Amino acid sequence: MADFLTALALVFFIEGCLYALMPGRMQQMMRLALEMDAATLRRVGLIAMLIGFALAWLIRAVWA
Repeated sequence: MADFLTALALVFFIEGCLYALMPGRMQQMMRLALEMDAATLRRVGLIAMLIGFALAWLIRAVWA
């Protein structure tokens, strides 16, 4: 559970950095997301999820 909460904290940290360092670009990204259809957003989300899972699995396998 500690690993999960640490990962969640890192997500918040990274998201916060993006909004704090480049708010204008994040607004543009939100506008683009609103213009995309649901199927494209779902596809991008699934790809990001799979990449994140694979990276986490690889990192845990190498350093475990």
